[in-house]
Amino acid sequence: MKKEIIEWIKPIGIALLLGFIINSFIGGTKVHGSSMNPTLVQDDFLITLNNKNISHGDIIIAKTELEITPEDLIGLNPISKWKIGKTKMVIKRVIAVEGDSLVIENGKVFLNGQELKESYIKGNETFGDIIIKEIPKGKIFVMGDNRGNSLDSRDGRIGLVDVDDVYGKAVLRIYPFSKFGALK
Repeated sequence: MKKEIIEWIKPIGIALLLGFIINSFIGGTKVHGSSMNPTLVQDDFLITLNNKNISHGDIIIAKTELEITPEDLIGLNPISKWKIGKTKMVIKRVIAVEGDSLVIENGKVFLNGQELKESYIKGNETFGDIIIKEIPKGKIFVMGDNRGNSLDSRDGRIGLVDVDDVYGKAVLRIYPFSKFGALK
C-alpha cells in the first residue's frame, strides 16, 4: 500500500513541478485587434517568454493604465472575460530602449540618428512628429506595425512603457497552424 502511494505521489509531484516551471517562464496570449498587422492578426495565438531582457525589434506584451471598455469585451468567451482584469494589455514592437534617441518626422523613424528600415510595417509611413533626446532608464518606446491604426508610445495615453510593466516577449506563433513559427 505504501509503495502504491509513493508511485502515485511521484508523477503528481513531477507534473506540479513542471507546471510551475512552465507557468513561471512561459505564457500564451491571443491577439485582439489589428495594431500589429501585417505581422500579427486577430486571433493569432502566441507563446511568450516571461523575460525582461528587451531588445530593439522584440514584440512585447505590456500592461497599461487604460481601462477595459465593454466594446473591448465583445467576442471574448466568458472565461477570457473573467481572466482579463480591469486594464488593457498591449502587444507592440520595441523601437527604442533606454539610452536611445528617437526622432519621427516626415513619416520616417530615426533611431540614434539612423533611419530605421522597417519592412514589417503596414504602409510606408509612420505618423506623428516626435523628438526624444534620450529614452530614460527603465523605459522603452513601442509602436504597432500597423502605424496608421495603433495606440502606442506616440500617444500620451500609452507613452513610454515601463520595463516593469512588460509581461513578456512574444517568440512563437502556434495558431493558425499555417503560420506556425518564430516571430521576428
